[in-house]
Amino acid sequence: MSVLVMNIMMIILSLSLSLSIETVGSSSSSSVDCFFIFGDSLADNGNNNNLLTLAKVNYQPYGIDFHNSPTGRFTNGKNTVDIIGDLLGFDEYIPSFASSLLNESSNLMSGVNYASGASGILSISGKHMGDNIGLGKQMKNHKIVVSKIVEKLGDKKLAKEYLNKCLYWVAMGNNDYINNYFMPWIYPYGNLYNPNQYANLLIQKYSDQIMSLYNNGARMVALNGLGQIGCTPNSIKTYGASNGSTCVDYMNDAVQLFNQKLVTLVDKFNSDFADAKFIYINSYGMGSGDPTEAGFKVWDVGCCSVNEIGQCKKLEKPCENRTEYVFWDSFHPTEASNLITANRIYKAYDPSDSHPMDLSTLIQSFQLLINPIMSM
Repeated sequence: MSVLVMNIMMIILSLSLSLSIETVGSSSSSSVDCFFIFGDSLADNGNNNNLLTLAKVNYQPYGIDFHNSPTGRFTNGKNTVDIIGDLLGFDEYIPSFASSLLNESSNLMSGVNYASGASGILSISGKHMGDNIGLGKQMKNHKIVVSKIVEKLGDKKLAKEYLNKCLYWVAMGNNDYINNYFMPWIYPYGNLYNPNQYANLLIQKYSDQIMSLYNNGARMVALNGLGQIGCTPNSIKTYGASNGSTCVDYMNDAVQLFNQKLVTLVDKFNSDFADAKFIYINSYGMGSGDPTEAGFKVWDVGCCSVNEIGQCKKLEKPCENRTEYVFWDSFHPTEASNLITANRIYKAYDPSDSHPMDLSTLIQSFQLLINPIMSM
């Protein structure tokens, strides 16, 4: 397929998807009743705002395209799960766990976002930047919410039936590499394990954490693979691109080992649990194409000028042409990038985008699983 044809297709895709988001987002009914989100800074929508950490972005220019208001999202506008929520038909953004605790009127029944910047599968990951809410703690926070839902419905069985129909989004592991394994001068793991051993360690821990989620009612689960961390502006600047490459290849090779094992884990879960469905989101593959084919012009630096940890400098004016940038700061995508990624997750643009199905098909197939009479 020629670059010209690809550009035209991507433009049409972006326009049609933008229209569909506006239409779906205004609907009063969603394709799932509730949406629970576990993750790191790619999904954080304010959980880190009141933590003692450098990994928080509740200041301008973050949020410049989100009602011109910094909320704690690590981008200029919507993050990927915001857009997924739009596509699912939610009228409002899924609230952060932190805001839900402070606001008694929060509608926990629609779901909660537990994501925390700098967090990982391992509780120690990212801790050199200060406090964060690792996946284990996010699971404990979810148990608190589950107990509140049980209390609201007044019956454990009804609560279980309700939670069984929710969508669970889990995207963790980036910081176990960026802010752990590839910092052997701070953390021991890079000195103790080779990449394959470390991937095995993470997957075993991850498997236990996902099982905890399953035991608390999760039956429709999207597990996100890791992206090309070696291609972020921070990695290129800090570690230097590999010879003949524009990225840090050994970093990408390491996360690919994790991704391969995660696909195997998804297959195992689908085999072991007939009452549940799991999918793998191929973040690495979706980030592998030529960014110019999607209309981007800049991919090796972020849109904003950054400080020593790769986040936007406070109050400094970012670039004007934000839709032409892949990255917002040295780590996180722009809203323009997130828009393409979210739509490919929801409805696969390429068969390799998801395994064994995309998100929209997961929802449809799960609804048939729990309501088989609908398929007759």
